[in-house]
Amino acid sequence: MQFYVIGDESTVAGFGLAGVVGEAVETADEAREALKKAFASSDVGIVIITEKIAAGLRAEMEDYVFGHSFPLIIEIPDRTGPMPGRVSIRQMVRSAVGINV
Repeated sequence: MQFYVIGDESTVAGFGLAGVVGEAVETADEAREALKKAFASSDVGIVIITEKIAAGLRAEMEDYVFGHSFPLIIEIPDRTGPMPGRVSIRQMVRSAVGINV
């Protein structure tokens, strides 16, 4: 099982340093193609996609998430931080381990 990241160039490059393959995209059409590629691969178990890219594909993302159980899709903030109304990774981790500061 492999990870596959879809996002801006900086995010994909950062994950690449950790050995995660992926695709840098700039448009919704490029992101759709990258998602199709990830879903078509039997090796991909977790797709990591930035929130801003996912927002441009909200309908497709929801159809897939509610219609399939594999691969798992995880939305993360990009280098500029979380989108308005979304919690940061730091806040998620703190909440998960019981630190509510």
